[in-house]
Amino acid sequence: MQKTTDEFLEMQPVVMKRLQGAYAKDRLAHAYLFEGPAGSGKKEITHFFVKLLLCESPLENVPCETCRSCQLYNSGNHTNVLFIEPDGQNIKIDQIRELIFKLNKTGLNTGRKIYVIEQADRMNNSSANALLKFLEEPEFNVTAILLTERLNALMSTIRSRCQLVSFRPLSRSKLMEKLMADGMTESMAATVSMLTQSEEEAIALSQDEQFAQARKTVLKLVEVADSNVHEALLMLQAEWLPLFKEKEDAERGLDMLLFAYRDIASVKAGLETARTYPDMEETWKQMALRRSFTVLSKQLQAVLQAKQQLPRNMNRTLLMEQLMLNLQEG
Repeated sequence: MQKTTDEFLEMQPVVMKRLQGAYAKDRLAHAYLFEGPAGSGKKEITHFFVKLLLCESPLENVPCETCRSCQLYNSGNHTNVLFIEPDGQNIKIDQIRELIFKLNKTGLNTGRKIYVIEQADRMNNSSANALLKFLEEPEFNVTAILLTERLNALMSTIRSRCQLVSFRPLSRSKLMEKLMADGMTESMAATVSMLTQSEEEAIALSQDEQFAQARKTVLKLVEVADSNVHEALLMLQAEWLPLFKEKEDAERGLDMLLFAYRDIASVKAGLETARTYPDMEETWKQMALRRSFTVLSKQLQAVLQAKQQLPRNMNRTLLMEQLMLNLQEG
């Protein structure tokens, strides 16, 4: 469901006031760089801003939604707006060349032309340099919007030619409130809100049977590893490894494991922070009583070390077996 302007203002008040203020004062940059974490509203606010720039009858710096331009944009048929996203792993030079060719065509509607480059950090050197030349000599009435989650991965020369707009991470507590208001249980809302800041992705995770099974498996492994390392090693083979086969799944599994030990440490310290697994509170209390802070610190470090080793294409079975042994030694 499309968010309202008030929801955008609540989500990113600084960003919205800055963009609407620039529009109101007619002080628009020729190129913007929207940077921030996934789920922070970059793409949604990009659509709002593009529509505002094109709208024929804006009201108090908000697109009217009824004019021909707004309707064309909402239907995906506005010829003055061009979107680019990675073709495979990268944004290729041919994509940038085609973009520039289209922007230079005279057949577009009169008025402002806008192009949006999603995941702009995935331009390769050739495509980045081709775009840089275009940015260095901006066309009149052409606005660029680049989106990225990895600001430092973009060429510094491109960054310097764009007006930087930083999106802050969303409040976890507010996300949990929204999810629970829509009927999600507190325990599931607490878990998914640690894994994503996107309301849509959080809802999708909560409805995914495989994710529900992954959550159960993580919690079971924490309990088993606490009592019997041999049983934990057997569980790895029978339950963990088949469920976390893909690299992305394995990364998420280790994150969820880390959050479990972080919960236990929070309980041990008597902190009133929101748990990732509030339904495990009584279990965490029992486990916290049997551990010192030194042991918990070593266990947290063991999971962090496994997370760091995972991208190095290490044998995943050996990695997890070593982690179980390290958790026991901790």
